Amino acid sequence: MKKFLIVGLGNIGAEYVNTRHNIGFKVVDFLAAEAGVPFETVKLGALAEVKIKGRTLLLLKPNTYMNLSGRAVAFWLEKEKIPLENLLVVTDDLNLPFGALRIKAKGSDGGHNGLKSIQATLETVNYPRFRFGISDEFKKGQQSDYVLGNWDDQEKKALPERLQVASDALKSFALAGLNNTMNEFNGK
Repeated sequence: MKKFLIVGLGNIGAEYVNTRHNIGFKVVDFLAAEAGVPFETVKLGALAEVKIKGRTLLLLKPNTYMNLSGRAVAFWLEKEKIPLENLLVVTDDLNLPFGALRIKAKGSDGGHNGLKSIQATLETVNYPRFRFGISDEFKKGQQSDYVLGNWDDQEKKALPERLQVASDALKSFALAGLNNTMNEFNGK
């Protein structure tokens, strides 16, 4: 059975649950709920296992806080013997309009602390990542407040549909492969 590690980035704690920075957690939560599987507390995070057509998707929400996400990713890749090409990291992106999706085979950290940690720990930028747009609708100097702020009413209303598309993209990654998933979902 082919295994995949899908990592949703976010911060633990009630104060972060509905923040833009926690969209990675929200995306993997959506897929787990859709599959009817719970998350279990494990070493360095919470894990849910989703099985789809002969594939196993391990959904991971690191509990290391964003800046140390690489520790959890490296641990679970090694423990489950998952190759780097079967890793997909889900994160927020200020440079994309709200709800826009961008999936790439590799790339820079784009200033994102979670990706910086993963890149430093894995010592490579060559791993797939999934960026979920949160837009950049903030005033100069307000980036941190915006990213760690809660979704506004309009975003909350649109979020369920965007989470469904994101969940479909995660399933496509495991079933159709990275290139097909990029072709189908990028810009959606």
